[in-house]
Amino acid sequence: MRIVHAVCTDAFAGVERHIAVLAMAQADSGHDVIVVGGHARTMREVMDRRDIRHVAASTVWDVRRALDRLGDADVFNVHMTSAEIAAALAFRSRQVPVVATRHFPARRGASSWLAGVAARMAARRISAQIAVSRFVADHIEPPSTVVVSGVPMADGAGGPARRSDRVLVAQRLEPEKRTADALRIFALAGLAADGWSLDIAGEGRERHLLEGLADELGIGPAVRFLGHRNDVADLMDRSAILLAAGCNEALGLTVLEAMSRGLPVVAAAGGGHVETVCSVAPEWCHPVGDLRKAADLLAALARDPAPRIALGDRLRSAQRSRFTVAAQAEATEAVYRSVL
Repeated sequence: MRIVHAVCTDAFAGVERHIAVLAMAQADSGHDVIVVGGHARTMREVMDRRDIRHVAASTVWDVRRALDRLGDADVFNVHMTSAEIAAALAFRSRQVPVVATRHFPARRGASSWLAGVAARMAARRISAQIAVSRFVADHIEPPSTVVVSGVPMADGAGGPARRSDRVLVAQRLEPEKRTADALRIFALAGLAADGWSLDIAGEGRERHLLEGLADELGIGPAVRFLGHRNDVADLMDRSAILLAAGCNEALGLTVLEAMSRGLPVVAAAGGGHVETVCSVAPEWCHPVGDLRKAADLLAALARDPAPRIALGDRLRSAQRSRFTVAAQAEATEAVYRSVL
């Protein structure tokens, strides 16, 4: 099967990482895979193989032209609304089925009336729809097939001996990620007084606000803002706990990657977390907004290594049995074949 993935960005974040990982699994299954869009250098570095072609394209018109040039494909797998519009505008490839993967729990074109009109017109071109989680499926236009994203198994992940007294937060510093809640949870847990640090990997509009909040909470010296990092896997291996305070994650690839590395997770029981870490260890998830409960859970894990090790082992085992890239690729292929 010749599969073309398309996204209208020149960035590399969760969606682009999803595409790159899935593309490699599909190529491993013998498919001819082409990826259109995403940050050119990073996409090529992550995929790092000659049997996957990457085409640089960042706008709707760039992607439309690329799809028309690749019109002998068996299926276009488009990601996000702008790529759906590009596929609808591609006129030389009208016979190629379009499968849309929905990565966010929001209806198409919700940003404006005009965007909604364009999105609804583009949706007519779509033959099937994949949602990356049940949470997403419940918040978008039906029908859709839930194909839960997987992550690669981390066979080389570090064990307890490598881990130090660090709580890790790894995410964009944007309001919807609720990084401020993570700071408040760490402060309430009182771990700074015990010599623990809070490492925050990521950049975003809230960074200066969060730096000020850390000082206001009296934990400034214990908080390290690491900025954008390309070594998050190594940070996970050197941390003792991942704190995931967001409650509207579509699924939460960072949480899944932590699970793959045996890193214990304290998470808000909302959004996609309910389908990942909270489905495995609900006792280590806290009700959305209950920062006191979250702090108690964080402190309990921090002050006793035995439950940390046990939780990490449970999460790793669950990732290997339920959240693999191979299972994701197999289920995605079944959706493709349903429209051929």
